[in-house]
Amino acid sequence: MHGPPFVGWLLVALGAATGAYCLLRLRAAPPNLRQSAGAEALMAWGMAVMAVPAVPAVPAAALGQHAWAPPAFVAVFGAAAVHALLPLPNRWGGRPPSHRMHHAVEACAMVYMAVAMAAGGTSGPGGHADHTGGPAEGMRGGEPLLTGALLAYFAAYVIRGGARLVSVADTDLPRGAGHVAWSQRPEVLDACRVAMGTGMCAMLLTL
Repeated sequence: MHGPPFVGWLLVALGAATGAYCLLRLRAAPPNLRQSAGAEALMAWGMAVMAVPAVPAVPAAALGQHAWAPPAFVAVFGAAAVHALLPLPNRWGGRPPSHRMHHAVEACAMVYMAVAMAAGGTSGPGGHADHTGGPAEGMRGGEPLLTGALLAYFAAYVIRGGARLVSVADTDLPRGAGHVAWSQRPEVLDACRVAMGTGMCAMLLTL
């Protein structure tokens, strides 16, 4: 992935903040909602780690420059995609199939970016490619059609989530919702998901 280091650090901050919120929600969520909160926490922290750019004084600070990093991302998020699609009962607290499918698409997008990162020898957003020539040089940046399809999906997800966020009003919440912890409020959750979708779009654009 390419782009100025500033963009990489913004993505790190976005992913870390979103992941911290998801962990708080995981801690306070009822048992039937912890699966979804845990999946979103994993995705947010994965985005933050993948986006760490190279530091001039310490180039190895970018995990993408380590040979073990892309395979680790592929293994973790490949397992997350399979886990999201397994039709086990009551794993997602009655969440609709579309919600599970979205988690699977997110995980597959992370796998795709990890593969592109390994093929291009890049170090994440703001990193620099290792121009060593050979077949990998031609693969740098991933497949344009697949990148475009994922961009279109996440852009539509962000627009839909933003419209939902704007439409949320206090009257939509149950009586006594003013006493609901902020980590459990639906509008905060929607904002978190919009932020994650925006981060995915930014990462795909830096491929």
